[in-house]
Amino acid sequence: MRSVLTLALAALPVMPLHALSSDGDALEQKIEAILATAPAGTRYGLMVTDEDGTQIIAIAPDQRFIPASNTKMFTTATAYARLAEVDAAGRGTAVALEKGRKGLSVVLLGRGDARLSSAADCQQDCLATLADAIAAKTRKVRDVIGDDRWFPDERWSPGMSWNNIPTRSGTGISALTLDDNELAAMVAPGAVGEAPRIDGLSYYALDNRALTVPGKEVHLQDWRDPMSMTVRVTGTIGVDAPAERLRFGIDDPAHYAAWRLAEMLKARGVKVKGEVLSRHRPLLPQDDPRVRGEAVVALPAEPEPLAQLPALPVAGDVTIINKVSQNLHAELLLRRVGRLTGSGSIADGQVALRAVMAQARLPDASYDLSDGSGMSSYNRISPRGAVTLLRWVAAQHWGADWRATLPVGGVDGTLRRRFGGTALADRLFAKTGSLNASNALSGYMVAKSGRTLIFSIISNDCPDVETDKAVAAMDQALLAIAEAE
Repeated sequence: MRSVLTLALAALPVMPLHALSSDGDALEQKIEAILATAPAGTRYGLMVTDEDGTQIIAIAPDQRFIPASNTKMFTTATAYARLAEVDAAGRGTAVALEKGRKGLSVVLLGRGDARLSSAADCQQDCLATLADAIAAKTRKVRDVIGDDRWFPDERWSPGMSWNNIPTRSGTGISALTLDDNELAAMVAPGAVGEAPRIDGLSYYALDNRALTVPGKEVHLQDWRDPMSMTVRVTGTIGVDAPAERLRFGIDDPAHYAAWRLAEMLKARGVKVKGEVLSRHRPLLPQDDPRVRGEAVVALPAEPEPLAQLPALPVAGDVTIINKVSQNLHAELLLRRVGRLTGSGSIADGQVALRAVMAQARLPDASYDLSDGSGMSSYNRISPRGAVTLLRWVAAQHWGADWRATLPVGGVDGTLRRRFGGTALADRLFAKTGSLNASNALSGYMVAKSGRTLIFSIISNDCPDVETDKAVAAMDQALLAIAEAE
C-alpha cells in the first residue's frame, strides 16, 4: 500500500528544525532506553523528522558513522538527479575485430554495463548475441581480448577490507562486467569418506580438501587468496545434505568476460588460436579532477564495433542496487556518472556526487565517501545528513520513482525479513546497511497517525557476534516512534 506514502514536501531549502516538546523529551527517553538494550559498546545515531523538517527525535544526529550500504542512497540519488544525462551517454557492450600481424583478434569492449549476462536463459543484454555476430563473420580468430578501458583501472575502492576481495561482495570493478563479476559453483556430497563433487569452477583451479560424512549437516569453508586463480574448499558435507552453492569474486573481470566469450565462440565452431587477454587503462594523475584542473581528459580510441548491445536504462539498475544492495552495480553507477564530465574515475564520480549534495544543502561535514557502494570503512555520514538528503529527494520530480526502488518492510529486498507482522509492515521504505560492526537504516515510514516520517538510524562499534541484537534494538525503536507519532 505505497499510496499511503505521500511526500509532498514544503519548498526547499530545508526549514530550521523546531525544538522538542515535553512529549518529545519523553519519547526520546523511551527510545534511548530501547537502544540501551543493545550490546555494550554499541554507538547509535538517530534523526527523525516529519515531512516539513520538524524534529521529532535527535540522538547524536551530527556525529559521523560508518554508513555501510546507506552509501548507496547517495550514489543512486546522484544518478537520478542526472538521470537524463546518464541515459543519454550510455553505451552498451560491443565487440570488434582487430587485425594484427598474426590474424584477426576479437576485442570485447566494456562500457560500464552492469547487466551483461552469459546465462543460458538470457533474454536481454546477452553475451551470446555478440558471440553470434562474430561467428557469422569469421570461423577463425587469434586472441580474445577483454577491454575495460572505458574506466581507469580501479578495481577496488580505498578502504575496502582485503578479505572481502575474493568474495562476491568485493568482486573487482571493471567497465567490462559479466554475470555480476562472480562465479558460482555447486557442491554436492559424494560417497562417505570421499571428497564432494564441485561443478562450475572451470575458470579457477580447484583445491578440494572437503570430505563427505554421514548425516545432513554442512560445514564447508571456501577461500581464494586475492589475485589467486585457485579456490580451496575444506570442511565437511553430510551425505544426505542438499547441494550447496558457493560464490566467488573475480579479480580481473575483463579477462573473465573474454574467457567466457572464447568458450562461447568455440561452442559455435570458431577456432581460437591465440590467448585470452585483458586490456586495462592505468589510473593516472589526469583521472583526478583536482590534478587535471580544466584540462580535457584524453581517453583511448576504440576499434570500430562489429556489433553492439543497446544500453539499458539506469533506473532499472537503481532498483537492483537499492532493493538487494548490489555493490558492484553501485560502484559502476558512480563511475558512469563520473564519466559524464571526466574519465570515469572514482574521483570524478565523487565530484558529481558532491555537486548534487550541495544542491540538497548537505553540510560538508555530514558526509565523506570513498566509494559508491559502502564497502569502504573510510565512509562517514551523519543521521542529519541522511535525513536532509531524503527530504530533498522527496521534493524532486523524480523523488517518488527513486523511493520506489527502496526495500519495503516485511515485503521485499533486504527488508523482506524485517518488520513483517508489525505496524510498519508495508509502511516502511528504507535503505539498509551492514558492514562489520556497522548497521544502518534510513528512509521513510508511515506512523500510526498516518503521518510520513523521515528517519536515519545508524549503529557502529557493535561486537560482530551480537549485531542481530543491535539491529533488533533499532527496529524496536522505530516501531515505538511510529506508534507514538
